[in-house]
Amino acid sequence: MFKKLMNQNVLDMHIVSGFEMKQKAKIFEDQGNKVIHLELGEPDFNTPANITQAGIEAMNRGESHYSPPLGLLPLRKEIAKYAKNYKGIEAKTENIVVTPGAKPILFYTFLTFVNLGDEVIIPNPGFPIYKVLTKYMGATPVPLKGTEENNFRITLKDLEPLVTDKTKLIILNSPNNPTGSIIEQKEVKAIAEFLRDKDIIVLSDEIYDRLYFGDEKIISIASFPHMQEKTIVLDGFSKAYAMTGWRLGYGIMHESIAKAFNPLIVASNSNTNTFIQYAGIEAYQGPQDEVEKMKEGFKARRDIFVGGLNSIPHVSCVIPDGAFYAFPNFKWFGKSSDELTNYILENAYISSLPGSTFGVDLEGYVRFSYATSRANLNEALNRLESALKKVKS
Repeated sequence: MFKKLMNQNVLDMHIVSGFEMKQKAKIFEDQGNKVIHLELGEPDFNTPANITQAGIEAMNRGESHYSPPLGLLPLRKEIAKYAKNYKGIEAKTENIVVTPGAKPILFYTFLTFVNLGDEVIIPNPGFPIYKVLTKYMGATPVPLKGTEENNFRITLKDLEPLVTDKTKLIILNSPNNPTGSIIEQKEVKAIAEFLRDKDIIVLSDEIYDRLYFGDEKIISIASFPHMQEKTIVLDGFSKAYAMTGWRLGYGIMHESIAKAFNPLIVASNSNTNTFIQYAGIEAYQGPQDEVEKMKEGFKARRDIFVGGLNSIPHVSCVIPDGAFYAFPNFKWFGKSSDELTNYILENAYISSLPGSTFGVDLEGYVRFSYATSRANLNEALNRLESALKKVKS
């Protein structure tokens, strides 16, 4: 009965998520098997102690009441400073919207700008929620494809032919989930110039930009003055500060967009948890050594895991520029992505995500999160190689 009453767009929102795969893996764990979890995009490090302490102290002094819908002013000031220092974006408090995790910025962007019949250009491979929200709004997702031959890096040459008079929103994500690839500086500049006079909103998902392993600085498309007014930057504390469970994110945007988001926040969640915002202030005001240590830790794990994947016969994997994901190609084995993830779970007790969940034309790819210990990664490589030897192409 309930399915008949439900909005069909909601029923169509299902994706294969890390949470779903983790639950599936629990069946094998309950049978006594040690499963190596490489499905969730979650740092295995603890939140730095100074940040945790700031949250505790805020609770102890009674910071447990409503805060302004757009966020506490002291936190918004710190985010504005951070935006200038790390992203080159000139922002004021009026440009900052604080949310419980970064995903609400996605929701509010779609609710504010995307209508039935519009087109939304999304990265492919890309975070599955982009496509889900596009279809939920009755719009058409247009895949902006990166290729393995180009390290999954997108270019203006890839983007330009996709833009039509129906294009309402373009989503950029650098470093990318699931590939870890970046958009190179020269391409960000070229895309910014191309979009200069176009009435198109850009959502720049920069949640992984502190976890970039290269020498060339990542630049935000919002750092170009003519792009800042029509770009919404999505960021947060989950990945770089190991604060996934704290649920603290934000957007940087034109003041008029922030004002439009305000009633959506009031109608949906009222405000972001107050004492957690004080932990966010400490994250940006305090020492940054732990962020750098975690980044170096992820880089070392990348080198171990991706190097190991590329040493397995008939497997190839692009070297990620950042984040903590690997996106290897298993096409030689002749299985779909779903079949591969199930086979790897059932035969090697490794939990992962099917590459096909991240876009079109991605059968045969699998996403692994290497945000786990080196010991786990080495064990996973051994198990994976043994299991794949039993598969015939």
